[in-house]
Amino acid sequence: MGARLLRSFCLRRLPCFWIRKRGLASAFKMDLDIQCEEMSASRWTELKSSMNTSKTVRLDDCNLSASHCKDIGSVLSSNQTLTELTLNNNELGDSGVELLCKGLMTPSCNLQKLWLQNCNLTDACCKHLRSVLSTKPTLTELQLGDNKLGTSGVKVLCEGLMDPNCKLQKLQLEYCELSPDNCEMLCSALRTKPSLRVLNISNNKLGDAAVKVLCQGLMDPNCNLQSLHLENCRITAASCGDLSTVLARKPSLTELSVGENKIGDPGVALLCQGLLNPNCKIEKLWLWECGVSPAGCKDLSHVLSTKESLTELSLIGNRLGDPGMELLCQGLKDPKAKLEALWIRECGLTTACCKSISSVLGTNQTLRDLHMGGNKIGDAGVEIIREGLMNPNCNLRSLWLGNCSLSAACCGSLATILSSKPSLTELDLSNNSLEDEGVKKLCESLKHPNCKLQQLVLYDIYLSSEVDDELKVLEESKPGLKIIL
Repeated sequence: MGARLLRSFCLRRLPCFWIRKRGLASAFKMDLDIQCEEMSASRWTELKSSMNTSKTVRLDDCNLSASHCKDIGSVLSSNQTLTELTLNNNELGDSGVELLCKGLMTPSCNLQKLWLQNCNLTDACCKHLRSVLSTKPTLTELQLGDNKLGTSGVKVLCEGLMDPNCKLQKLQLEYCELSPDNCEMLCSALRTKPSLRVLNISNNKLGDAAVKVLCQGLMDPNCNLQSLHLENCRITAASCGDLSTVLARKPSLTELSVGENKIGDPGVALLCQGLLNPNCKIEKLWLWECGVSPAGCKDLSHVLSTKESLTELSLIGNRLGDPGMELLCQGLKDPKAKLEALWIRECGLTTACCKSISSVLGTNQTLRDLHMGGNKIGDAGVEIIREGLMNPNCNLRSLWLGNCSLSAACCGSLATILSSKPSLTELDLSNNSLEDEGVKKLCESLKHPNCKLQQLVLYDIYLSSEVDDELKVLEESKPGLKIIL
């Protein structure tokens, strides 16, 4: 799995097709949401009219270029109600952004959120964005990921970021070819910009020395950062000591991701020291593909049983194995454990750990989302987990079992769960050999009045046209149910 795909999995670990069908439009209340559409002249004329009356505009993957940006810039300068503009994955180029910035700079523009991810930008556009940052206090969110801004471009952006007029709250610079030199200016920005809440500089070649500098800014009293993403930044356990100090002294920091960095068990041990500090108020901790083994799980288990603020933990792609999972379950069964979402996808688990997982499900009333796809749970594992799921104490809403070596044999147990567990609203069974026999059993349970399932994911499962048609009819007949095939 590539780094960019893993990055998207880190947000919610959802495949792209799910994100689109689940509807970011509803999540962000978009007025105009057009994706993956070629723009003819007549269609563009139609959309220009709509943009002039929209509060939010999204035109991702629409083959837009600099020529379209003049019109969008005009909309920015005339539509005072427009607060969100998303133009990801279009070949806008530096010249296109320059035209956008002219619209952004007009006094009548009130834009708050601007997303320009993967728009073929370079350092040449950063001087225009700097001017926007330093003169437009309404702008609170800027996404520039997947653009080759480089060291010089990010340096120019930081100049705008440090201007007193800038009120930016969220800055995303993943895959922007940052260098360690950029962390000096980012450190200064953290010290002078109390409005900044979210910083994502993942997938840049930073290293331990750069993170050490960044942590100095994080420790400043003026810094109020809440979320820090350092995924795939070439850091090691050496950085974890500095990050641990930040965790222990910075209660504002509630979300930390160091995924795809080989910090290993020594790094996890250092992070846990900071996490266990009473001042630490961490809520989300992402440690996917960090080289964690059962030894690291012992430290994390102690955190789970002690840190009541922690609600989300991602350990995807670590070789925890059944011994590691057993240790995590010990922490999860503690009454102080308040975890709501656990990601243990592709962690080398088997049926052997399912008894402990079932015990957690039967005792931990806060756990809502359990993502354990990509493990060899098997039909026997599902049968064991069913006992915990059926317990009245279990309040699980989302269960992900994609690619878990399941067959039609386990579908009877899954059907029982669906028809008697109204709290369960999401179930992923993708890439399993359920076949027609198993899916038909699921269909019967979906018709049950007690079944409140909203999302059933059956992606990459071979089905006959007959069963495929049955699923479509079922989806149409049950409002609120979405079946992803």
